[in-house]
Amino acid sequence: MESKSFMAEQATQKDIGLAMAMLFRTILNEMLPERMQNYIASKIYDFTAAYFSSDFTFIIEDRWRAGDNQMFRAAEIYLPTIIGPSSDSILVGSDDSSDPTAPPKRSIPVDCRIKDNYDGMRLEWTLSSIDPKNRERVEQRYFPFINKTAQEIINKSESLSIYTYDQECSMWDPTVFKHPATFETLAMEPHLKEFIMKDLDSFVERKEFFENVGRAWKRGYLLYGPPGTGKSSLVAAIANYMRYDVYDLQFQSVRNDSDLRRILTSTTNRSILLIEDIDCSTKVSHNRTKVKEKSEEEEDDDEDRDETKRPFSIDPGVTLSGLLNFIDGLWSSCGNERIIIFTTNHKEKLDPALLRPGRMDVHIYMGYCSPAGFRKLAASYLGIKDDKLFGRIDDLIKSVEVTPAEVAQQLMISNEPKVALESLIEFLNAKKDIEEAAEKENSIEEEEVTEEMEVERQNSMLAESETRCIYLT
Repeated sequence: MESKSFMAEQATQKDIGLAMAMLFRTILNEMLPERMQNYIASKIYDFTAAYFSSDFTFIIEDRWRAGDNQMFRAAEIYLPTIIGPSSDSILVGSDDSSDPTAPPKRSIPVDCRIKDNYDGMRLEWTLSSIDPKNRERVEQRYFPFINKTAQEIINKSESLSIYTYDQECSMWDPTVFKHPATFETLAMEPHLKEFIMKDLDSFVERKEFFENVGRAWKRGYLLYGPPGTGKSSLVAAIANYMRYDVYDLQFQSVRNDSDLRRILTSTTNRSILLIEDIDCSTKVSHNRTKVKEKSEEEEDDDEDRDETKRPFSIDPGVTLSGLLNFIDGLWSSCGNERIIIFTTNHKEKLDPALLRPGRMDVHIYMGYCSPAGFRKLAASYLGIKDDKLFGRIDDLIKSVEVTPAEVAQQLMISNEPKVALESLIEFLNAKKDIEEAAEKENSIEEEEVTEEMEVERQNSMLAESETRCIYLT
């Protein structure tokens, strides 16, 4: 993985060398050819600059110890905003596929020189050095100024990013995040939305509280419920509400616990770590008690298995212990103001150690669509807040298990409210008939099982009676 670093120097440190070079160039202007003049002037400039300057180098690398260097990230955000005519090159590009005509974004290419003015100093960002007498002023004032300015730029930024991890390149790969979901558009109970927003606001405002109680400044959310109930939309709404980038981690791209630790510590502050469908990762999430019982039951079968048929892997994969160490262990303090979100369709499959407070602080059940959720969807998709058909739909939704995704799909059939609502009613009635038929079938099966059990009980009693008779005889 390529390592990068920024360096800064005070531009005025070589003004003496530049002045002397210009003086010699003026003297020799009439005596030597132009190419010879330039050559001699450059040599004199290099000599005098090296002689008269006493430099100190600030190196800002992209990694600091085990995590990202936040100073590097701040410089990476700040410097493109001050690129001027004096810069000899600039990197431009766009990752916004939804708007090809949008102006390109700026970035810093390798070896680019960028000049800045701060507190009476002329500074040039390049592979060079800085005057020692200004070292303390740069460290205590200029670098904090860059951090503050970078944070202001981030807060004003209109676009967010969603990152996926590229195992081959060992880096997070960003893409523009423009999911339209907000708390206003979510088909959720109003009191639940209000609770989540208040909890997020409280989390942001309690930095000192987390420091005083000795806990990492993070918050864990578990979103669970049937598929199609809006878990991913809620994650997008949280990201848009908080203005946080999203790091979407797939455990399939992680080799082992060490790899996981390196990947997670490379995420930035003020971000969301998203791990979807965590119940699908057996090593990480499954209840260890159940796994142990299952292993004991299958132990005899495993002994007879052919060695050539056993799975083999160099890497052991991510373990629950490795994940917990980052969420709630010593490594949890590597970073601030982070939100961790797990989603699952089957909460009961998760290990209890993963669910306790401090790891997953808030458990949010994403259930089936309610009348309030339907009305929010109708307002969003059809632009109506009331209709004579709403009463029938409310009654059906109360008696049928239907997800917000299913309701939204029906409302998208037509722009005409009447057509869409009638289609939804037809869908709900069909779903209700299917559920009633299934319940009836289950009831018949239960009755048959009960009858069979009763017959077996009577036969058993008869056998016991006959046995007693034979014994008494």
